[in-house]
Amino acid sequence: MESPTSSKSWSIYGRKEITTKYDIQGKIGSGAYSDVYRAHRKSDGCIVALKEIHDYQSAFREIEALQTLQNCPNIVVLHEFFWREDEDAVLVLEYLKTDLASLIREAKKNWNGGISSGEIKRWMIQILHGVDACHRNSIAHRDLKPSNLLISDNGVLKLADFGQARILLEPGFVASAEDLEHDERNAASQGQLSTLQQPEVIIKDSNEQACVNQEQDMLTKEELFRNLVEQKAKAAATEDTDKDSNNPDGDNSCLATCTASEIEDDILKGSDTYEPDEGGDDTYGPLTSCVGTRWFRAPELLYGSTNYGVEVDLWSLGCIFAELFSLEPLFPGTSDIDQLSRIFNVLGNLTEETFPGCSNLPDYNMISFSNIENPVGLEACLPNHSPDEILIVKKLLCFDPASRATAMELLHDKYLSKEPLPVPTSELRIPLTKCDADEGSPGNWFDYRETGSDSDFDEFDGVNVMKTNSGFSVRFD
Repeated sequence: MESPTSSKSWSIYGRKEITTKYDIQGKIGSGAYSDVYRAHRKSDGCIVALKEIHDYQSAFREIEALQTLQNCPNIVVLHEFFWREDEDAVLVLEYLKTDLASLIREAKKNWNGGISSGEIKRWMIQILHGVDACHRNSIAHRDLKPSNLLISDNGVLKLADFGQARILLEPGFVASAEDLEHDERNAASQGQLSTLQQPEVIIKDSNEQACVNQEQDMLTKEELFRNLVEQKAKAAATEDTDKDSNNPDGDNSCLATCTASEIEDDILKGSDTYEPDEGGDDTYGPLTSCVGTRWFRAPELLYGSTNYGVEVDLWSLGCIFAELFSLEPLFPGTSDIDQLSRIFNVLGNLTEETFPGCSNLPDYNMISFSNIENPVGLEACLPNHSPDEILIVKKLLCFDPASRATAMELLHDKYLSKEPLPVPTSELRIPLTKCDADEGSPGNWFDYRETGSDSDFDEFDGVNVMKTNSGFSVRFD
């Protein structure tokens, strides 16, 4: 465990409002914009995760998404949070010690026969319930992958890491009595009905510190919270961006940003780049295509779309489900160009026939590939799997976002109700701990977060760069 005097941990250890309530036991994870600590809650001995987020936008999005979804059994629980004007936000989350990535790795190494069909179906059902809760509330997670699907000791899977989530519309969903009854039955079957502690906001300015909890007026809390965010937003008005995988967002798509510096500096310095509508989709700024993790990123994002919806999550689900079946990532691209190439080799080229309107994507006319006459198909990627198993993946991995099956549609899919039936949650096999990837192994989990450049042009037989009226185009043969 990390020493309290470590340069990266002094902040949280020195915050008395946190240390008076929690014994911080050490850092257990770190990302581009956050650090996660294991802690012991003094009041009742509960083990929690403290997530210190260093980026105000990521913190705001995660807090708002988790508050909106706080009654959903398959969403990680936010117990409370701390946020001072001059400090990073610290979220107090339920502690879940393993994830689906670790389960897949454990199954590949030690489970003869892999993950059984009954287990896969139960995992799918839980993932779909979590995703459906997000989408019913107009929340796009935008970074679904196995390592963001956490698992409790009793087999309950929960969506986590909402730092890239966006509420695409004002949350207008009102649960019907039938929905609430369904959620209660689902929660009861998983043994997860519990009383949630409402988040605590701590805001400090030069004159006073205010502590707000559920016993006080909700409007007051919202006003204070919004005021804090507005202050931070003003300070960062010139960098109103989405955060992605160590990449600055700018106004460019992933292809335009990542491949540009690898082609020809002189050409690209003078080229025009696509700029999303500054009107944006809401008060959080314009959407960006540089979100999520490459292996699970939808084609429209890889081609620079900034006009997308929750369907980008459905593509990610298709990649996750395929990995549950095969225990291998479906499209482990080494760059955005390689990612597209792998997708096209399996599914065929992206055309107006397969995705009406795709020619209007920002980078569609900038990046082109040779025609693939005989794509290998998903069947070749999932050998020894039934047509029903392959079909459920196909329903998600559609080029046209409008054709992707929704989470609710898949929850009613006949595949999940056929023999072998989903096993009870209590019978799921679970890794004892979260395991790290094997050092040096190809495509390990740490490679999921790209470093911000695409330098694999020499992997292709031919690369043609041509100047155009709008800048340049690249063709891969």
